[in-house]
Amino acid sequence: MKSILDDPAISGRYLFPQDRNVDDPFWVKADGAELACYHRIVDAEALTVIHFHGNGEAVADYVPFMADVFTDLGLNSLFVEYREYGGSIGHAELVAMLGDGEAAMNAAGVVAEKAIVFGRSMGSLYAIELAHRQPAIAGLIIESGIADPAERFLTSADLKSAAFAEADVRSEVKRYFDHKKKMSGYTNPLLTLHTENDGMIDISHAERNHKWAGSRQKQLVRFPRGNHNTIFGANGKEYLAAVSSFARSVRE
Repeated sequence: MKSILDDPAISGRYLFPQDRNVDDPFWVKADGAELACYHRIVDAEALTVIHFHGNGEAVADYVPFMADVFTDLGLNSLFVEYREYGGSIGHAELVAMLGDGEAAMNAAGVVAEKAIVFGRSMGSLYAIELAHRQPAIAGLIIESGIADPAERFLTSADLKSAAFAEADVRSEVKRYFDHKKKMSGYTNPLLTLHTENDGMIDISHAERNHKWAGSRQKQLVRFPRGNHNTIFGANGKEYLAAVSSFARSVRE
């Protein structure tokens, strides 16, 4: 049965598909959809960063610059595109897309022990889901991420025209996006990045995800400069240093 979170009153109001495309996409079939991802291999034996971008963004926004960043760190990269975003075929629906990261990972032949999963903003939903499905991943990075998706979904939801209420939405979020449960079950290395001045997703979300994680090795990096959309630009040197250090620690 289809989740109410995939209803236009929720997914249609929350998700903002972008039509910017990457050249020569890495196509992934995922349960009736085709995802226009991007895959770069620099060393078959190296770790692969599986990257999930934010809402209102597209894989094309990260290629080639972020792929080059990962290349400089000696990492392969797999940028996962969402349904209806970029050149992907399918409908952008919150719950329907939960397995797409795993489909992309399998299509690229990336094994969990060789993967660092990276989720920015809305992408944290799918990064945390992939870590939940593949708990043996080498590392998890959450940047400007979300702890309680209900807070975000309900902000934009159109419940006046829906056949369900706020309580129903919270119940479905608990069923599919229980980050407290998912993070508590994740025990491998975790890096959480967030600005203290994020006016879109408050830093309390980062604090909760960090606290909930069952990781034996975890770090929360709080940036004093920038906001939700300028976190990288305002903190480039420190941001890259944190990611580089994390990647090295995972490799060791």
